[in-house]
Amino acid sequence: MTNPQLNPTHHIPEYFRADTYEDESPSKLKKAFTGSWLLEQVFPALVYVVDGIIPEGLTLLVAAPKIGKSWLVLGIAIAISTGQKVLGCLTTKSAPVLYLALEDGPRRLQSRLRTLGVTSLSDNLTFITDVPRGDMVETIREFMDRHPGENPLVILDTLGKAMPSAVGGETQYDRDYRVMGSLKRLADDNPGSSIIVVHHTRKMDGADFLDAVSGTQGIAGAADTILLLKRSRHETQAQLQVTSRDAAEGEYIMEQSGTGKWVLAGGSRAEAAKAAIDARTTDGVNDRMAEVIQLVNKYPEGMKAKDVATLLHLDDPTARVYLRRAYEAGRISNPSRGLYAPVTSVTSVTSEPELFGEVTQETHVTPLSGEAA
Repeated sequence: MTNPQLNPTHHIPEYFRADTYEDESPSKLKKAFTGSWLLEQVFPALVYVVDGIIPEGLTLLVAAPKIGKSWLVLGIAIAISTGQKVLGCLTTKSAPVLYLALEDGPRRLQSRLRTLGVTSLSDNLTFITDVPRGDMVETIREFMDRHPGENPLVILDTLGKAMPSAVGGETQYDRDYRVMGSLKRLADDNPGSSIIVVHHTRKMDGADFLDAVSGTQGIAGAADTILLLKRSRHETQAQLQVTSRDAAEGEYIMEQSGTGKWVLAGGSRAEAAKAAIDARTTDGVNDRMAEVIQLVNKYPEGMKAKDVATLLHLDDPTARVYLRRAYEAGRISNPSRGLYAPVTSVTSVTSEPELFGEVTQETHVTPLSGEAA
């Protein structure tokens, strides 16, 4: 007698079971499954390309031109193909990598590798610098087929260089979603595999960072994970914002050295995330206010005004004023009376620079009414 615990079709009603019908059956329910069957299944753990940041599936990396996104994905390609640390601190497992460097040629790629200090590479890393627009999906499919079960990584740099034209009657949205949907299916059909698509941002981005993705919503809509890399010109630091169906959303500060190599600030994901909170919550404030916010950010359990005053050598009334102004601008939270803590989500922080004028006569500030110590 068959053990129902070992029988994957045990709780699937006959009219739901695919094997009930012949292949030519017109039933629309052949691929359906019940909730009880779903709960009994054991699925493999999520595979990450970059631990905690880029999971398997389809990832869209968007950034403005010439701020280092190609250096970033080249560093990822090298690390994954060799099994070395990525972003300076995160361990990886070696896997085959196809890098479609469609904006570069062999000479530039070699120059960048040498700038990065690379002296040898394994055959795990394959480059292609020219793919006809109509061949993009099939090129990636062939590479995936050659590496079944090996968690292959494909990097497409950039989408605009390979995006095919719309076919008869398609809108731009339809074309975008069709192409990205094809890439997503390739990743889904090869569990553990990853496709990273490099794309440009709009000239003007909106309040929601997904609005920064150039093109129609069909491009962002099909992706499992979206990364936005933002950096001011001539700055060595950048913000990496992450939103994902599978990985935790977050924001990290990264740094690019003179060699072009990107690393996480502070040498870990946790420290890079803390640096992002500090950068976001102290943007546009004066030095003293920045010190207050950074101090509060170090204590997720919260701290009182008197503790802030002691650690920053302020009098209590001054500390209360700074804390109240920071709270009113959304830079810190006030979970209970007299207790101040970091904001729970950096994406909710608002910028109100007019609230952050320098407090001058620090020893003569009147406490805000009702302020608890």
